[in-house]
Parts: sequence; C-alpha cells; structure tokens
Amino acid sequence: MAFALSDPISFLTSHCLLVLGFIGQGLFFSRFMVQWIASERQRRSVVPVAFWYFSVGGGGILLIYAILRRDPVFILGQAGGLLIYIRNLVLIYKERSGHKNRHATG
Repeated sequence: MAFALSDPISFLTSHCLLVLGFIGQGLFFSRFMVQWIASERQRRSVVPVAFWYFSVGGGGILLIYAILRRDPVFILGQAGGLLIYIRNLVLIYKERSGHKNRHATG
C-alpha cells in the first residue's frame, strides 16, 4: 500500500496493464470454449464465426498489452495472429456474400 501512495501513477499503470492482459487472455481463451461447445453440439469439429471474433478481440487486446509492456516477441506473435484471424473473417464474409449473390440471380 505504501507503493500505491508514494507513486500512484506507476501503481495504477501497472495494475491497469495487468487487468488489460487478463481481459485479453480471457477473450482469447473464450474462443476455445466457443469452438468446443459448437463442436460438441454438432458432434464434429467445427469453427464458428464467433471463434474468429474472439480471436480478433483477444489478440487485439493482447497486442496492445504487449506493446505497452514493450515485449517484441509477444508483439510479433500477436500481430501475426491478428492478420490470420482478420483474413479468415474476410474469407468467410466473401464466401457468404457469394452465396447470397448466386441465390439472388438464380
């Protein structure tokens, strides 16, 4: 508690970063829960779109956390993952819009 009173900015910053990191990790973990539940319901392995949204949310927050912590290994890993997650969402929406266009003209 003495540290909090003597240097409140550092105390808040370090704890805010910790909370941010846990939120990002929680979102990132949630994607596995979503995928597992969806697979159990269908009795086969599936990757729902929500998996990719949780990946982007968790990965984005963890990237911010890594940047604030100045951890180049963590930054590179999260940035690379984010590109893949976003690309998967783009592919999913391109495929869906293609199906809609075929049904509208067919």
